[in-house]
Amino acid sequence: MRAARFHAKEDVRIEEVEEPSPGPGQVKLRNAFAGICGSDLHVYYAPEASGLDLTKPHPVTGAMPPQILGHEFSGTVVEVGEGVDRVAVGDDVAVWPVYGCGTCAACRRGMFNACRTIAFHGLNAHGGGMAEYTTVDAAKLHKLPEGVDLRLGALVEPMSVAWHAVAHANVQAGGSALVAGAGPIGIGVWFALRAQGVERVLVSEPSADRRAIIEALGATTVDPVNDDLASAVADLTDGDGVDAAFDAAGVGPSITSGLANLTPGGRLVVVALHERTMDFLPTQLVMSETEIVGVLGYTQDDFDAVIQAMSEGRYDTTGWVQEVDLDDVVDAIRSLRGGNGAKVLVRSGAAA
Repeated sequence: MRAARFHAKEDVRIEEVEEPSPGPGQVKLRNAFAGICGSDLHVYYAPEASGLDLTKPHPVTGAMPPQILGHEFSGTVVEVGEGVDRVAVGDDVAVWPVYGCGTCAACRRGMFNACRTIAFHGLNAHGGGMAEYTTVDAAKLHKLPEGVDLRLGALVEPMSVAWHAVAHANVQAGGSALVAGAGPIGIGVWFALRAQGVERVLVSEPSADRRAIIEALGATTVDPVNDDLASAVADLTDGDGVDAAFDAAGVGPSITSGLANLTPGGRLVVVALHERTMDFLPTQLVMSETEIVGVLGYTQDDFDAVIQAMSEGRYDTTGWVQEVDLDDVVDAIRSLRGGNGAKVLVRSGAAA
């Protein structure tokens, strides 16, 4: 079968590899779509900085390059291994791709998304979604109901990142929010907020192209560089400040502006990864009893919640999701690195 395999920095190849067979407790999937994630870009351009050790097997999965990519993916069950009864041949599924060690402090608390040696199927575990087929533990599968197609199914993973962030924001239905960044996760935060009854949402994004994309979905936006962000927040909240702010941009000003525009008792949720340190004055937190919380990944419950919201028609892919063939993966990675587009889904050879 054909697969996109990461070998080393800036070295991803479309190659013929052996088609897998499911073991006990596993299923074989005919992959449909796999999203290109910011993590894939980090791995492609700076694997060591991303915490990926290319010289030895991963401590949880035993995998090492060459590695099939694709941890945001959907597919159809084509074969089940011994002991599998929760899914059947023909089921369309999304895959929760997390592997935890089971023994670290996070895993002992049930926080497998924050495992100290976490691995992901399609990043640093055997197999992945950017191939015609893969095998995966049946316990990681989430069936897609009628009305949620395989294209939406491949978006369950990144939308669950955003859902997890909103779940930690302590914002109630009828509340207000500021989202910094209109990339895929920022778009996902906007969808999740609205699905949970938060209608007063302002999206802060300096890119005119990205503002246009999310505005077409119905969002209210502001250019934080050329417009007055504080005035826009005041207009949205009658001067009170937002109940929750989200950093989905990964830059210092997203933190400082988010804190500055919170209502007393509000919470800033950091969902983006930052590459640079920053300074801020903790007195801001003290004087208004505001909070900062970091979030990582998602839980299986987040997957279920996103799939349910998708089945209710709360997600729309118009204008921000593009598709490419497996042969175009590298070109798509380079284009995304250049700031073009929002979300790219790769059609596997089996889905094309």
